[in-house]
Amino acid sequence: MARERREKPVRQPLFDRLFPPKTMYVGEHTVQKPRTRAYLIALVLVAVVWGSVVMVRFDFKVFFRNLHQLGVILSQVFNPKWSYFQKVIPPLLDTIKMSVIGSALGSLMALPFAVASSTNIMHNGVVVAFFRIVLNIVRTLPTLVIASICALIFGLGTFAGTVAITIFTFGIVTKMLYESIETIDMGAFEAMEAMGASRFQAFWSAVLPQVLPTYLSHCLFSFEINIRAATILGYVGAGGLGILIDERIGWRDYEGLGTVLLSLFAVVLIIENTSQYLRRKLS
Repeated sequence: MARERREKPVRQPLFDRLFPPKTMYVGEHTVQKPRTRAYLIALVLVAVVWGSVVMVRFDFKVFFRNLHQLGVILSQVFNPKWSYFQKVIPPLLDTIKMSVIGSALGSLMALPFAVASSTNIMHNGVVVAFFRIVLNIVRTLPTLVIASICALIFGLGTFAGTVAITIFTFGIVTKMLYESIETIDMGAFEAMEAMGASRFQAFWSAVLPQVLPTYLSHCLFSFEINIRAATILGYVGAGGLGILIDERIGWRDYEGLGTVLLSLFAVVLIIENTSQYLRRKLS
């Protein structure tokens, strides 16, 4: 005789046991309305924020006492010294060149690695796992850490900054691209392989046309990020505007700093608008 299956009672969450649902009557029926968790979430959030403030020894008195200094500095930053602009042009061009070359090289390197990291193209799990571990290591390192290592290896200057941006771009574009490849329709790819085409031929004819607009969009997006990233690489000796910004802050020359920042803002604004226009066309 078959034993009857006993259904295990559903265990209620601890919150519902501490604060039982409210019983509401709708005609002849009763409805259990759970208690809101908003107050509990707010309490936990306040406790976490307060604990963080205590642990980092954040002093609100010092913060509000020196807050007026922000207005003093901003008043000088927004009164730029335009005579300093001639000294801004060379490092600004270096920043743009590092971003362009690093973005291009990193994006080109990302394409074969993205293919090797895609489970629907590469069916060897060991190979996919190896490439994904390499990508995770690359993406874990911040840009400044990569630039510091490159500066130690290749010496100070824009070459180290270009290598750092290349590695950074490689990690970002590869990650986004292999995720895009794994979402495409593989019907055409499998049909070409069934007709005798090699995996490379099938990828080139059936997969690449589907992911090419997305790939170019990822490249342009990375270029936007790299313009900002290249600016701060000078703090670790990798060239660009970072050296100039660090120098102006050290000398308390906020008017000269304003010239640097406004020049950078104009360049970033032009590049972002151009990139967004191109990405809209690609989509």
